[in-house]
Amino acid sequence: MFKSLNNQKGFTLVEILVVVIIVAILAAIAVPTYMRYVEQARSSEAQAALSSIRTAFRIYRQTYGTTEGYQVEDALKDAKLGNATEKRWTFEAIGNPPNRYVATSTADFPAGEGKQVMYDEKEAKFHGYGIDEWTDEQEDF
Repeated sequence: MFKSLNNQKGFTLVEILVVVIIVAILAAIAVPTYMRYVEQARSSEAQAALSSIRTAFRIYRQTYGTTEGYQVEDALKDAKLGNATEKRWTFEAIGNPPNRYVATSTADFPAGEGKQVMYDEKEAKFHGYGIDEWTDEQEDF
């Protein structure tokens, strides 16, 4: 009876533990990187919307010489954003003519409300969620 047990093949507990540890290390490296890509993808919707709103303000200013009386609601109509985008984000244009555009996520946004993406005309750059702010506070690789 004991002779048949000696011929059995299988993994030892130590081998299984080594594999589990290797998988855990790989997951610890891969999950934060994946989350950053998800944040970047989610913020790209706001970036595209802000670019469309900026274009609408620019066209209005070129046409009428000023942005006086032109509101974000008007720019949203002219930009023709999708209902899903308008449901997930609220938009704001600061200044006259605007020098900063801000998108703030609503409760319908998958990552929660209060996330902000902004575009600064002086820097000609986007800032905020998914761009230079990360959910996990680890440094770039």
